[in-house]
Amino acid sequence: MTSQKHPATLIPGDGIGPEIVDATLRALDALGAPFEWETCVAGMAGVKDAGDPLPRATLDSIHRTQLALKGPLETPIGGGYRSSNVRLRQEFKLFANVRPAKTLIPGGRYENIDIVLVRENLEGLYVGFEHYIPIGSDEQAVAIGSGVNTRVGSRRIAEFAYDYAEKHGRKKVTIVHKANIMKALTGIFLETSREVSKGYEGRVATDERIVDACAMQLVLNPWQFDVIVTTNLFGDILSDEIAGLVGGLGMAPGANIGQHAAIFEAVHGSAPDIAGKGVANPIALMLAAAMMLDHVGHQELAGRLRAGIDGALNVDGVRTRDLGGKADTKALTDAIVARVKNG
Repeated sequence: MTSQKHPATLIPGDGIGPEIVDATLRALDALGAPFEWETCVAGMAGVKDAGDPLPRATLDSIHRTQLALKGPLETPIGGGYRSSNVRLRQEFKLFANVRPAKTLIPGGRYENIDIVLVRENLEGLYVGFEHYIPIGSDEQAVAIGSGVNTRVGSRRIAEFAYDYAEKHGRKKVTIVHKANIMKALTGIFLETSREVSKGYEGRVATDERIVDACAMQLVLNPWQFDVIVTTNLFGDILSDEIAGLVGGLGMAPGANIGQHAAIFEAVHGSAPDIAGKGVANPIALMLAAAMMLDHVGHQELAGRLRAGIDGALNVDGVRTRDLGGKADTKALTDAIVARVKNG
């Protein structure tokens, strides 16, 4: 572990974002985490402040720091605004979306889940190549959408997944595709991933699943999976399913990794229905902050944060309503901070 200070961009976000960001900062401060924050606005706060959900000043900050922690962002309806999350991924070429799901609270429907989904983040159907074809008086009679997968992009995400598996002591990578039907679009992903897997033979095992079969098997026998690598849309869907195995999106952190920048986030949305009520679950963002600590070489601090979360939930029994408890955001944060300080 180094003593270097790490400049980082902090984006509180919308809805419950500021509440869970504040909670996460309290936990990081208790750890003595070495981040120097530049606080910036995005989402609806960006629209109000600068007329853009991703103001130039926020993008410039991330270009400088190459590191960000963000709360959930709301994309304004109408006005031609594109998803802020997609824009961030494309702006900083964050090609890998890493979403780990690990059981934190025993006694649920599934026990001992420990799966990491690695999702390609820039290609596929999320490139947004869409248009309408008018017929007669109907200007939107036909909708056309195209996906794009490249061999370069497929190789890059496959290599990331296998490198991740090897670095973290994982035993197997499952390649998830739909090449039986989408023979070109996901066939190129499957073929390229197979080529990459050959370089890891004897160190990381490989298997393959068609996406619909994978979705079923995740429910029937999730313990057969270790690391999953897949394309953009399939990864978006399967990562939410996997989060459901461990208690929902309130327990689901995410990392968006590129060659020159990384952005860490809670996977869930802004939950405007509970914003300002002090009842939001901050664990997903805290777990994302732990991933951020890992990323900058502070594994010991990341481990202490995860241990503090585990102790607060399972020893102290402090849980928010979505986890079957009665604690508010502050009470859960207090318990985690106390554990971190005493750890």
